[in-house]
Amino acid sequence: MDDDESEERPETPASFESAQAGVKRLEAIASTWTKTALYVAYVGIALTAWATSLESQTTTNLTIYATSSFSAHSLVSTVLVVQGVVLSVVKPPMSKIADVFGRLEAFSLSIVLYVIGYIQQAAANDVKTYAAAQIFYSAGQTGLQILIQIFIADTSDLLNRALVVTLPDVPFLVNVWIGPPLADAILRNLTWRWGYAIWAVVLPVAFLPLALTLLINQREAAKLGLLPPSPFEGKSHWEIAKTLWFELDVFGLLLLCAGFCLILIPLTIGAGAVGNDPSILVMLIVGALCVIAFPFWESSKRLAPRAFFPRALFQNRTVLAGLAFAFFYFSAFYLSVFPYFQSYLLVVHDLSVTSAGHIIQIFTFSATITSILASLLIKYTKRYRQLVTAGTCIYITGLVLMLLYRKQDSSLFAIMGAQLLIGIGGGLCHGPAQLGVQASATHSEVAAATAAFLTLLEIGGAVGSAISGAIWSANIPRKLQLYLPPETKDRAADIYGSIRLASSEWPMGSPTRLAINLAYQETMTKILFVAVCMATPCIFLSLLMKDYKLDEVDQQVKGVVIGGVQEPADRVEAGPSNEQTARLLGHDDHDSDDADDAVKHDGHDKAGITVGNTHDFVNAA
Repeated sequence: MDDDESEERPETPASFESAQAGVKRLEAIASTWTKTALYVAYVGIALTAWATSLESQTTTNLTIYATSSFSAHSLVSTVLVVQGVVLSVVKPPMSKIADVFGRLEAFSLSIVLYVIGYIQQAAANDVKTYAAAQIFYSAGQTGLQILIQIFIADTSDLLNRALVVTLPDVPFLVNVWIGPPLADAILRNLTWRWGYAIWAVVLPVAFLPLALTLLINQREAAKLGLLPPSPFEGKSHWEIAKTLWFELDVFGLLLLCAGFCLILIPLTIGAGAVGNDPSILVMLIVGALCVIAFPFWESSKRLAPRAFFPRALFQNRTVLAGLAFAFFYFSAFYLSVFPYFQSYLLVVHDLSVTSAGHIIQIFTFSATITSILASLLIKYTKRYRQLVTAGTCIYITGLVLMLLYRKQDSSLFAIMGAQLLIGIGGGLCHGPAQLGVQASATHSEVAAATAAFLTLLEIGGAVGSAISGAIWSANIPRKLQLYLPPETKDRAADIYGSIRLASSEWPMGSPTRLAINLAYQETMTKILFVAVCMATPCIFLSLLMKDYKLDEVDQQVKGVVIGGVQEPADRVEAGPSNEQTARLLGHDDHDSDDADDAVKHDGHDKAGITVGNTHDFVNAA
């Protein structure tokens, strides 16, 4: 093991804090279940992932019919922006709830929120009710996403985790083709309301195998006296409130969520009006102050004894580099593939919606398949950082090719080739980067590390989207006024506001269409240049991450996991462990000396990995 690998983690007091009740509860459950019970739980994970994937592919096609049934539409676009913010800010509190109360309790809360969202959408009689439903739906969606990744982290070792974590992504490869026909069948034979209502039944049923496994084994652990005592036992209402304040790190989460909301909402809704609207500027300043105050609050052991983001992680180079990597990686993604790539294909290359959609899906398919292959490489090479660096280089190469081929006379094969490279690069670097962050955290810290990675991913996407939107709105109207022929110059505002006009009103080769295409092409060139600039730091950040030999990283888990099984402990508690594991999905090449060396690692854990969703594309990214 080289010096980089053997460098010890900073020995701050936070590094050795005892796990919270939810973590201990999961470890107690894991010490009682059998391999069969674990596999049944994973059947529940697979069914839940399949249900949410098919639901998203179906209801996406129902939205236009739902909104068209209401007389007011203006509120919907604003709510969709707030929905994006919810997707970003719910992950940290949901992961904290899982740590404090338990995984089963947090899963159940997410399912309940999801179902409330479905029922409200199905029963909505006005746009306000429909808008409110999106908030519940988004909270349940992002909560379930992060909890699935935390569960995978809890129940798999590092070598197998990269493979297991692709499980929630695989259904998309099939459901992307099933969703639209299913939506069409629902609209023809039922109504759009049923398209939402059916998932209020399907999702809880899909969740049952996981819920029952956790519940049955939790009761078994209770019978054996392995469950930790409740932190609220024998306390008054005031003492319970005080305990919750510290256990949930309420003020820290408020700082984080308020900061992100106050920054993201102005960026997404009023990106072009920052200089003209004082209220937007005030929101940005207050939001920035909240975000700046967050690490100071979290680093105080007196103010935040149970900090959401443990103090040791603030001093961990791999974690900080990985979080920055997530931000820049997804910022570049939302400056290239989304949100204007489809508009470019529809207008400049005169493609149909279906054809443009298929080209966009090249990224998703190639990234998903590549991530599976990358996970197999990690399992057998026991290294991850080389994949992060190589994937980043391929990702940036694809972005550069997009920049070079973003011309009207470029062939579609060249554009598809660039998308393929971006997908391959994303599949190689995204998952392994998250694995590196998780490998740098102890079991009690993994939920926070995973939530932080996914949150920075979402924030990066929001910032990238805001930047691309600002460039788009600043350039397209001006360039249309400059290039349009005299007879259509007065239509510039209409063309800017309607993709239908821009893509189909004038034939290819006409003076007006040439002017529109040139405006789109030049604007997309600027956006892609910024994308390349945003992605470039990812190379250097990947090199800052420690190149762990993953089979020598102490897992710090007890009980049966994917990849290993340990003897049940008399007393389940998070902390350093050098017990040997007997592999279920592999073989153990190391003797006890290797396990002793592993305790010296900067990252002693077992942790899970993702993606997430804004959306199906986040999962594959």
